[in-house]
Amino acid sequence: MKRVRILLAEDDPNLGMLLQNYLALKEYEPVLAIDGAQAMKLFRKEKFGLCLLDVMMPEMDGFTLAKEIRAIEPGIPVIFLTAKTLKEDVIEGFRSGADDYITKPFSMEELVYRIEAILRRSAKREPEASQEQYMIGEFIFDVSRQTLIHKGETQKLTTKESELLELLCRHRNEILERNFALKAIWIDDNYFNARSMDVYITKLRKYLKKDPAVEILNIHGRGYKLLY
Repeated sequence: MKRVRILLAEDDPNLGMLLQNYLALKEYEPVLAIDGAQAMKLFRKEKFGLCLLDVMMPEMDGFTLAKEIRAIEPGIPVIFLTAKTLKEDVIEGFRSGADDYITKPFSMEELVYRIEAILRRSAKREPEASQEQYMIGEFIFDVSRQTLIHKGETQKLTTKESELLELLCRHRNEILERNFALKAIWIDDNYFNARSMDVYITKLRKYLKKDPAVEILNIHGRGYKLLY
């Protein structure tokens, strides 16, 4: 299997070397940049499969770097590493194109798990990751109107119900990781938000039960899978 090359942008030399060595041991090919500007130069010259970006860096911050990277290669996975935990910073991270957002300190094992999960999703991702309508079995899900239509009957969805169903549709027939969904919609993957998401999953199952061919499965310890 070809080793995935990772653009690692981290201005803390100790953490940067630690991450680089650990990822190399896990059969990745990490290329370390010590600031955002250097990372951008590397990205323009070389080919990478994933970007691991610190947020607070000299020359160019991680958010700006991610936007410039995504302007060149929209589909490349991006993970932010940061000590910033304010809700506004997390929102800005996802707006900048993040696939995940990991706050320091973190375990190396968790980082590798998240990298693997994102690479799996990226490998299966449809060219059109987002769209205005989805056909879910007998249902028509209108994203912009936040409606679920079944044989002429319309169910109005709340914003979070709609956002969660859209994520499930975008990852249909594959696992939607719990942490990814929580951070994308609730911003924080704490216990209370996780319980809240479980409630919304139950509501979506209730709406979708009119078509027995549609299922939202629990994948133990991982997340959910929408099948239709």
